[in-house]
Amino acid sequence: MYAIIRTGGKQAKVRQGDVIDVERLKNVGEEVEFTPLLVVDGDGKTITDRDQLAKYSVRAEVIGDTKGDKVDIFKYKNKTGYRRRMGHRQTYTTIKVTEITMPKPKKAAKAKASEAEEK
Repeated sequence: MYAIIRTGGKQAKVRQGDVIDVERLKNVGEEVEFTPLLVVDGDGKTITDRDQLAKYSVRAEVIGDTKGDKVDIFKYKNKTGYRRRMGHRQTYTTIKVTEITMPKPKKAAKAKASEAEEK
């Protein structure tokens, strides 16, 4: 089972136990919860309906903050003496996906499954 989540304007494919870096999350505790954009369960069934996805959730534990690679920015205009040098290091939050929760199946579905097994 895996899910696609959106955080920081980007999307990430996550499974239970994955450790990923996402754009910095401010004012969060030790645990974060995301609503998935897409879920593929163990049987290969894909769920994309918003109403059904509202019942699903992806929980992750915050491990800490890290910084990415430095990006050098250099602006230059020929023959004018214009030069500007800057740098940037993006801050990321490292999270570990602890669980992907899904709604419990209805009792009617269980009854139909048990009837099918008996036949």
